[in-house]
Amino acid sequence: MNQIKKIVFLFLALLCTTASYSQVYNGKQKEINKILDNIKSFSQYYMNGEADKIAACYTKDGKIFPAGQEIIEGTNDLNKFWTLPSDVKVLKHKVTPSEITIVKKTAYDYGYYEGETLLPDGKKSTWKGKYVIVWKKVGNDWKIYLDCWNRIDEPKK
Repeated sequence: MNQIKKIVFLFLALLCTTASYSQVYNGKQKEINKILDNIKSFSQYYMNGEADKIAACYTKDGKIFPAGQEIIEGTNDLNKFWTLPSDVKVLKHKVTPSEITIVKKTAYDYGYYEGETLLPDGKKSTWKGKYVIVWKKVGNDWKIYLDCWNRIDEPKK
């Protein structure tokens, strides 16, 4: 009987974990996969410090809405924004979409991001937050048109 309780508990724990990270994708799977691939590429470019490739992830009139700043738009200004100081390294960047919905040649995507940065003094800074992205189909690719995010503060102890 004790073994059955363990199995039921494990099943319920797994079910709760899966539910808390559930993802909803609405649209053709091929198009969803392209957006998911672009999300992974964005993270890799960020970790590699490739600001020019990050800027190329956006439409020519793409805009970002960083917290506490004015709206930034256009390839040159996006490239400047995403250029990291030479003594800063992004060690981890992961995006977990909660939902991606495609409507014709536009899509929206929202969810959570997290990461870790190596600072000039050798310390590591971890961070996480939430985001909303509006995508536009450009040719056969999906590009970011609007990108808004903000951090989630760690609870104070």
